[in-house]
Amino acid sequence: MLLLDIEAELSIREQGREVWSEEAFPVAELAYHLALWLQSPAAGHADFALDSAQAEEGMIRIVHSDEGWRVGSVSTPDFWTAPVAWDVLIAEIKRFDRGVREGIAGMGVDPAFIPEP
Repeated sequence: MLLLDIEAELSIREQGREVWSEEAFPVAELAYHLALWLQSPAAGHADFALDSAQAEEGMIRIVHSDEGWRVGSVSTPDFWTAPVAWDVLIAEIKRFDRGVREGIAGMGVDPAFIPEP
C-alpha cells in the first residue's frame, strides 16, 4: 500500500474558523513526512514544507517566527495560524499522527510503516 493511497479530509483551523480544507488529502504521507521532520537533527530549527507527489509543494507549511511556530499553506498564502510554542506544535502533530494511525488500523492496515514522531 502506498502512502498516497490513504486519504482523508484535512483542515487547518484557527480559533474555530476553517481557513483551508482538502477533501482527499494524503494524510498518511503527511504523517510520514512530519515524523521524519521531527526525527531529524533540524527539528525545532528548520521549517517544514510538505513535498508530495500528490499535493503542491508547500501545501502544508510549518515555519518558525520570532513569536513561535505557525502553520500555513501555499493555497492560502496570506493566512498563518497564531504562533504556538514548540511543545504545543509537537503535541498537535502527535495528536494528528494518532488519528491517522487509528484510521489506518481501522482499515485493517498495520500503521507501522509510518515512523513514530
